[in-house]
Amino acid sequence: MLELVNLSKSYGGRTVLASLSHRFEAGEFVAVMGESGVGKSTLLNLVAGLDAPDAGDVIVDGTPMTALDDDAATRLRRTRMGFIFQAFHVLPHLTLAQNVALPLLLNGRPDPERVARMLDAVGLGGRDGDFPRQLSGGEMQRVAIARALVHRPALLLADEPTGNLDPETADGILHLLRAEIKASGAGAIMVTHSHAAAALADRTVVLTRSGLKLT
Repeated sequence: MLELVNLSKSYGGRTVLASLSHRFEAGEFVAVMGESGVGKSTLLNLVAGLDAPDAGDVIVDGTPMTALDDDAATRLRRTRMGFIFQAFHVLPHLTLAQNVALPLLLNGRPDPERVARMLDAVGLGGRDGDFPRQLSGGEMQRVAIARALVHRPALLLADEPTGNLDPETADGILHLLRAEIKASGAGAIMVTHSHAAAALADRTVVLTRSGLKLT
């Protein structure tokens, strides 16, 4: 489903990723671990086409990302991918339900019942009319998780999805992620520092300066 081919990226003369090659299969839930600054978030941005590699390519379902123009890359992200960012990117002027519904609306598939189910699944049922200013950081992260899953993406990209959650809530959210992924046959790449989170993945790889290594 996803292949990295000799992927390289530098910023300001500093090499972050160098000739990275790896294959992720459809339906796999893969945890990516590694030291801070080694390029884990950069990897997710390259996979999503939010950043361009200096060399190499990301191939999604047989399509090289570098072959897509901006409009085509946006369509692929919108229809095939779901994102959980560390910064949440929850829109402050929209209610929780409106935030979660965005991927469905952008794809022309409104589904209020699905939105309500996802809010309930992340422990925010009955708060669909609340606004982000009424939430804690952990609650905003749960809104971001519901939004990433609501349209049943073929590929989920998650950057520290439980970083702002207490251990009990984090465990519930991780089991929800796994259940949703497996139910839809989606693939997922989760960047995490948490060994407890990584333990729920199908496999774990460690990103180092010399590439990805199986653990």
